Amino acid sequence: MNTEQEQTVETARSPFSEAFEMFRQNHLAVAGLILLVLIILAGLFGPYLYVADPFDMVWAPFSPPGEEGYLLGTDYLGRDLLAMLIHGARVSILIGLSAAFLTVFIGITVGALAGFYRGITEEILMRITEFFQVLPTLLFSMVIVALFGASLPMITLAIGLVSWPSVARITRAEFLRIRELEYVTAARACGVSNAKLIFKVILPNALPPIIVQAALMVGSAILFEAGLSFLGLTDPNVVSWGQIIGSNREYILDASFTVTVPGLAIFITVLAISLVGDGLNDALNPKLRQR
Repeated sequence: MNTEQEQTVETARSPFSEAFEMFRQNHLAVAGLILLVLIILAGLFGPYLYVADPFDMVWAPFSPPGEEGYLLGTDYLGRDLLAMLIHGARVSILIGLSAAFLTVFIGITVGALAGFYRGITEEILMRITEFFQVLPTLLFSMVIVALFGASLPMITLAIGLVSWPSVARITRAEFLRIRELEYVTAARACGVSNAKLIFKVILPNALPPIIVQAALMVGSAILFEAGLSFLGLTDPNVVSWGQIIGSNREYILDASFTVTVPGLAIFITVLAISLVGDGLNDALNPKLRQR
């Protein structure tokens, strides 16, 4: 009797509960999530706990870590690297989240319309997707930033405009698969409008792989911003991890820590996001949950 009750409880568990349990059992994903939360908290509250202006020249340039109480040393202008790192966390993560949101928004819109309507709509939208996909992404983003300015909104827009095709293809594939299922056919037969079919019937069931891709896009956006900053295409009045690397890149042989410290911050953040993304992929994959 107890065995039957356990089977009944197991059957009654919601997909969310199963996904959460599977994610919780993935120790690497949990470690990545904890690390990512700590980085976000450092970006949000660090400037209030470590009160220092990242643009102030506080000591001699290229002071090594630990000298005069500056834990991470100073950069080529004598600015506190720890203060710059803490303030840069907020900007880098904000760019990553904003660019990922823009990427997912464009990708879902294009992919959903192409996968649902098919025909000439699909042909036009997928040709546009292929056009953006074959463009050199870094070069295209450099052109956008060079033409319209290196402000944070423009950098975010540039990253979003070159990154959406992969999300569009995933969304289209999911819509093509789901639109032929029985419950969608039944909803269409009941007179449900196309808008409701897209947003209330198909899209919620297509979200798992899109969520995974969106998580990975945050890390990609942070790396993209670092690449643009390394090439000097960034706002000099805003501190980000990429901007720290870009401004100190000429002195990498003389004071490598000025580049290594923000580089490690980017590496650890992207690694944490990748671990969370892998955990979400396993947790949201119904085939893996059935094992």
